[in-house]
Amino acid sequence: MMKAAVLAILGTATILLAGCAYSLGDARPSMMRGIQTLAVPTSQNTTLEPNVEGMLADTIVKQLQTDGTYSINYERNADATLYTTLVTVNRRPARSVRGNVLATSEFELQTTVEYEVMENSTGKELMKGTVTGLTSFFVTADLQTDEQQALPLAFSDAAVKLASRLGEGF
Repeated sequence: MMKAAVLAILGTATILLAGCAYSLGDARPSMMRGIQTLAVPTSQNTTLEPNVEGMLADTIVKQLQTDGTYSINYERNADATLYTTLVTVNRRPARSVRGNVLATSEFELQTTVEYEVMENSTGKELMKGTVTGLTSFFVTADLQTDEQQALPLAFSDAAVKLASRLGEGF
């Protein structure tokens, strides 16, 4: 009787675990399967934020290296090139000061980055899209400095989403 119960539990567990959809192998999007190396040139910037192009590109490179799906190389040696453009940087109130709803104590910072992956050998567009990065920061005496310190965190969030999109397709 005990043996039958154990077999029933093992059989049920096997059936349930077999449907988990975990698979080994390449998880890249189909259009990126032949790509092993990426080049990431300095980002473009259509916002009024000064001198952030290099910071954005550097953050994306670091995240792609951490992800490990693609190797980073110079454009002449890479299979494809990832072009990025910082499109928007928006700051909006997230929390007001207690007792004064007109004053803000915390802001939310959102960055929007457009990307395009071009195959170097053919010039064919492989992927194109938009990712957003989001972070929050508290207000101190210098709002400008607070926002500048939060910007790398928003870039990092966008870079994580971009690496996921390039490496896994979502």
